[in-house]
Amino acid sequence: MANSCLQLSGFVMSCIGWVGILIATATNDWVVTCKYGAKGLWAECVISTALYHCISLTQILDLPAYIQTSRALMITGSLLGLPAVGMVLTATPCISLGDEPQSAKNKRSLLGGVLILLVALCGGVSTVWFPIGAHQDQGLMSFGFSLYAGWVGTAFCLLGGAMITCCSTEPSQHYNHHDNDRFYYSKGQGPGNPVPPSTNHAKSAHV
Repeated sequence: MANSCLQLSGFVMSCIGWVGILIATATNDWVVTCKYGAKGLWAECVISTALYHCISLTQILDLPAYIQTSRALMITGSLLGLPAVGMVLTATPCISLGDEPQSAKNKRSLLGGVLILLVALCGGVSTVWFPIGAHQDQGLMSFGFSLYAGWVGTAFCLLGGAMITCCSTEPSQHYNHHDNDRFYYSKGQGPGNPVPPSTNHAKSAHV
């Protein structure tokens, strides 16, 4: 019961984390510079009281390495989240796929947990590398909403994936040879099956 509760808790946390990764990937409020501008993965915006104008970052070859790498990692994490959540969902105790054995569900849940940990890795590298690169490129800045969403999503995916992975291991089966021997001994030498006397004992009695 406790194992199932931990698995469901990890699934819920993973879903919340994946949504945070999606929000961070889709929005452009990653860092806010002192020039009243916001910069993200896809656009650079100018923000003021009467103006909000964004310029799309379409020149892929001219972009800095930290933007290109962050884009690739966040897209990878967003795409991996869908099969990961689906695998964990179908492996929960409340869903049964025919006469599927528990070992198959454990393997699918373990694979889903590993994929969720990969989502957390992609999000963590991107949300750490991007502000460092932006600081070296533009100087003084502050963190934006998208970056906080990415950090929260990474943390939830990391915790949820770890919980799912730990709960997906199969319990070890201990085999006791002494109990097995005792079972066969009692079966063969019960009250209804008396042990025949040995031949040597009979010969010694006649002498």
